[in-house]
Parts: sequence; C-alpha cells; structure tokens
Amino acid sequence: MFSSKKRLDNAYNNAKIIDFDDDSKFILFSDCHRGDNSFADDFANNRNIYFHALKHYYAEGFEYCEIGDGDELWENLSFESILDAHKNVYMLMKLFHKANKLHMIWGNHDMVYRNSDYVKKNLSTFFDPKTGEDVELFKDIIYNEGIILKHTKSNQEVFLTHGHQADWWNFLFWKWSRFMVRVLWKPLNVMGIADPTSPAKNYKELIKVERRTKKWIIENNNLMTIVGHTHRPRFPEPGDIAFFNDGSCVHPRSITGIEIEKGEISLIKWQIATREDGTLQIVKVLLEGPKKLIDYKTN
Repeated sequence: MFSSKKRLDNAYNNAKIIDFDDDSKFILFSDCHRGDNSFADDFANNRNIYFHALKHYYAEGFEYCEIGDGDELWENLSFESILDAHKNVYMLMKLFHKANKLHMIWGNHDMVYRNSDYVKKNLSTFFDPKTGEDVELFKDIIYNEGIILKHTKSNQEVFLTHGHQADWWNFLFWKWSRFMVRVLWKPLNVMGIADPTSPAKNYKELIKVERRTKKWIIENNNLMTIVGHTHRPRFPEPGDIAFFNDGSCVHPRSITGIEIEKGEISLIKWQIATREDGTLQIVKVLLEGPKKLIDYKTN
C-alpha cells in the first residue's frame, strides 16, 4: 500500500459491484463535509440546496452514491453532533437506504467508516429524545472504498472511489491530519486561513493528485473513473482520459454532482437563483453533458 497505484488497485479489486442498465438512474455527490452547524461547518451554508436536490432525486427514483467525505469527522468528535445538526438530511437519506438505493463510500475525512464495527455502533440507530428510545437509522449499512457500476448489456464499468488513494499524506497519515485539523486548522478555518495539506485548498497538491489518478486510469485501459476529494469538477470528452470528478457540496452558494440516467452522464450544479419578483428559488444547471456512457467504453 506504498504507492498510489497499489492503493487504487486495492480499491478497485475490493469494490462493490452494482449492476445497472439504461433505465437506471444515479446521482453522485461527494465532499458534503456535514458538520455540527458551527462556524466551521462548511456544509451548513448549502444544506437547504442539498436537501432540496436530494429530495428531488428521491422523488424521481434515483439511487444515491455518496463518494466519500460525506460526514466531517476530522473537525467533529462524534457523528451524533452532526446528526443532531442536520437531522432532516439523514431522515431523507434513510428513505434511500430503506429502498436499497443508498450506496456509501468512505473518504479521508470519514475514514473511520471503513471499520464496520464503528459503523454498526454509530449509524445503525440513534437516540430519539421524544420517545426516549433508540430508533433505526442506517441498519446494516456497509461503507465501501470503491464501487463499480457495471452495465448489464455492454459490461462497461464505471469505477467510483473517493480519490484520496492518490494523496499519500491524507491516506496513510489521516489520523495525524485529523489531529492537526482538530487542534489547529479548525479554529484557523473560522478566521479564513486554509489547511495547506488539503488538495481542495492547495492547487499544487490538487494537480499532483489528479496526475497520479490519471496515470492509473491510463494504465487500466482508460477505465471510466469518478472521484471527489479535490472538490474540483472534471468532465472529459469521450476519447480523453476518462477522469471525472463530481466536485463538492461546499462550493460557495452551490453544490455540484454527477447524474447517470438513460445511459448518459452529466455534470450538474444546484444553486440559488433570483426570480424577477425578488423571491429566491433553488434551480439545477447543466454544466457538462449529457454524454453517452458507451462513448467512453474501451475494449
């Protein structure tokens, strides 16, 4: 596990396989960084946009794939404080889970979820103060390092993983990074000072992570790969290196994601827009695509 290649190979080889066809519908979000609603909670600014978007996708019958860093467990000591801050979001995600349409991947900020015992202890139920009893949340949920969407007719594979495998510091030394974030960068973040070890805040690191991931994709016959981690949306043309990034849910005043529907892929953004009468509404904007998935398939 000393190289990006070996770490990405491991994520791919142990990935959960989900069969799909042209009738399947997926929404991919990552890097929500759901926090405790404090000043350091980057998700709080966009939570209404995110909730509205996810409610739309549930109503339309989409499956939800969260590609890592859904919960901010570096800045926050426990999931319980995050659940209390964003209860409506988790109740909506619970509906996806009950319908077998919730697929979760762990990233570096919620890497504790690779421990199935931790997940079972913290995510299976929650205490409801109204009834004084534990209530089911994500019963039997399993977090994966990778997911492969495999088309039932074309056998085309779409590989989903968080992408921090190409970021050796945040993969191997995530506990040290978590410690530094809690004691140093969280209070500095409130004052507007960014963590230099994060590729989302450090452009040089971002480029290195993308370069390593692209090299792995090329070595694997240009395998169509969708990641998060850097927070920078990427949407290549067919024939280019098949490196996609769904962006994040902590952009200023907007969230980005990737839709897969009718055998096509699109990069989308949800944001707040102003009507002519001055009222606000949440709207979806198409950024890239749709492109046919099969156009990215290699033999």
